[in-house]
Amino acid sequence: MDERLKAFERLLNIMDDLREKCPWDKKQTFETLRPLTIEETYELADAILDKDLKGIKGELGDLFLHLVFYSKLGSETGDFNVAEVLNGICEKLIFRHPHIYGDVEANTEEEVKANWEKLKLKEGKKSVLEGVPKSLPALVKAARIQEKVRGVGFDWDNKDQVWAKVQEEIGELNEAVDDKNQEEIENEFGDVLFSLINYARFIDINPENALERTNKKFISRFQWMENQITADQKVMTNMNLEELDQYWNQAKQALKKNN
Repeated sequence: MDERLKAFERLLNIMDDLREKCPWDKKQTFETLRPLTIEETYELADAILDKDLKGIKGELGDLFLHLVFYSKLGSETGDFNVAEVLNGICEKLIFRHPHIYGDVEANTEEEVKANWEKLKLKEGKKSVLEGVPKSLPALVKAARIQEKVRGVGFDWDNKDQVWAKVQEEIGELNEAVDDKNQEEIENEFGDVLFSLINYARFIDINPENALERTNKKFISRFQWMENQITADQKVMTNMNLEELDQYWNQAKQALKKNN
């Protein structure tokens, strides 16, 4: 038997054992597993950003377990089993890749994406945006919305147009701030973020990854500051902004190689 099939069969058998014999595994439901799956997904995302290949391998294993667990639950209710899940995704992939399994021509990534969205509409979806999960974080959701509508041709022609839109939205935000209309300020701020996310797409930047890298960079620098201030026997809350800024600049230099 193929080594991959043997490993997958082993996991399925272990899942059967755990569901039958382990007190914790016996009690799990779709609802109780959901937050744990989300947590595991974020742990995988962290490992990817950290370029931790050993961590990625481990987190993939955790996610495989969750997928097998959900399939086990489905089989117990008689709604679906792991074979149906896997055959379902196989059929979907074949249907949505007619340039591989049929006679459709698609030679670029953009052509593939556009064809993908058209095929999903043929499957009965009324809107290209139906596939965007409601519970996605807002930043990720905005990026997915923009990718989806691009697939059906609703998009800017070039990055200069998008940058002009960013500047336009910033101008409207400044006007709202001057008018001190809090609701309008929030609306315009959202428009600025949405247009910046759009611009990120045009310069081949994943905005979620970019922001998370900045978060990690800030945390590293700030914690370096805290440690150094403590080592210098000072108290951060007793220092003024100018003194703190000096430590911040030191942190930037000290961590320059890592950031």
